[in-house]
Amino acid sequence: MTFINYASREINCKIVYYGPGLCGKTTNLQFIYDSTAAQARGKLISLATEADRTLFFDFMPLELGTVRGFKTRFHLYTVPGQVFYEASRKLILKGVDGVVFVADSQEERMDANIESLRNLEENLRAYGYELMKLPYVLQLNKRDLPNVIATGELTSELQRKGEPVIEAVASTGAGVFDTLKAVAKQVLTELRKA
Repeated sequence: MTFINYASREINCKIVYYGPGLCGKTTNLQFIYDSTAAQARGKLISLATEADRTLFFDFMPLELGTVRGFKTRFHLYTVPGQVFYEASRKLILKGVDGVVFVADSQEERMDANIESLRNLEENLRAYGYELMKLPYVLQLNKRDLPNVIATGELTSELQRKGEPVIEAVASTGAGVFDTLKAVAKQVLTELRKA
């Protein structure tokens, strides 16, 4: 749900990075934050626990030009991947404009990817959204590891609607900005239609 602030002439869009625990969601946002000029980004808020790197969300406004004279600001969030943070994952999806699903390419993480994607679709439905109608990108992360599933196999298992599929190594930044650009482009296209 895009928020338009007429007083400041800003359009605020929400993009959520979703995926199983430790798949690289936080690493994506951290790389974007570290690589973005200070004047183009807001404060990065990261809440960590002993068990995981993200308890609730990372938040980062990122200005990406204008639409009809309004500055566009993207708010980027990650969700906690662990199953026991279900309520937090669901809450963060409220008002979402675009989703990036970060899949862990390791063979032993395939079941976690499938479960997390199913959970994403379920949580979106709870708010009346359909993944098939939302701006959406599938990122295949951790492509640098030795035990990864072939790209074609991973794509055929996880791709839902012909969405862009981007291979990535978030720890080095490979594919990170390509992913952000792909989802931002879709969100801006939807904005221009409205």
